[in-house]
Amino acid sequence: MAETGARLPLVMITGASSGIGKAVAMAFAREGHPLLLISRHIEPIAELPDNTVYRQADVADYGAIEAAIAAAVAVHGPVGCLVNNAGMADARAFDEVDPASYARELDTNLKGVFDCTKAVLAGMRSRQSGTIINISSVSDRKTAPVALAYTASKYAVVGISEGLRAELQPHGIGVSVLCPGFVDTPLLDRINPDLPQTEAGRNARASATRIQRRLYPPADLARDVLHGLDRNTAVIVSPATARIVWYAKRYVPGTVRWLITAAGARQARRMGY
Repeated sequence: MAETGARLPLVMITGASSGIGKAVAMAFAREGHPLLLISRHIEPIAELPDNTVYRQADVADYGAIEAAIAAAVAVHGPVGCLVNNAGMADARAFDEVDPASYARELDTNLKGVFDCTKAVLAGMRSRQSGTIINISSVSDRKTAPVALAYTASKYAVVGISEGLRAELQPHGIGVSVLCPGFVDTPLLDRINPDLPQTEAGRNARASATRIQRRLYPPADLARDVLHGLDRNTAVIVSPATARIVWYAKRYVPGTVRWLITAAGARQARRMGY
């Protein structure tokens, strides 16, 4: 990530108030990178340097993202690395999902990736350098019942990442996508934000531990992210249990579909759907 003979580039991270975003921010800070952290709700993080730039913004608001970048660039120079991490999850059966909440989830998980990438890309292309990492999920390989908007958005993030990687590689810009399994973050306790709670939402953490007994620590995932970026890895899948799912969907897709259907039926019975 370092530029020879120059200060380390500015790293912009969305959804950086907690969980994966906060852990990745701390990992980059340890390497000496200045940071621009963006979230809907964000406060200074004690473990980070005093020169960290914090901006409260919705990633689906392009004007707010441009303003946040301009404020940080005035202090630290151009964005050299973008981490599109902001996301939300709505765990409801399809017939419970209303058009407005579906659109809001796609705005955050998918349009946010477009907006933030668009806002930094011209500068990266002019310098012929930069790195973009988009946070997807292993759900793009094991469709999650009662979370179809989330799954759809994460499938799309992988597609955008793979297309951008091919398009931007000739311009010296690397693009990677992270597809983690279940990570021990507050997101598991904030399913269905500002929406009527459901059994699936209330039991998200318990459901995750039934599938993956040990939730992966965010700090370990952040280490995997930096390792993958150093190697210019196209798709970073972590932890090992997530890699099993990833390869199973690739080589035995019929078996994975059967398992997902069976799991969905069990979940529907438990939740009363």
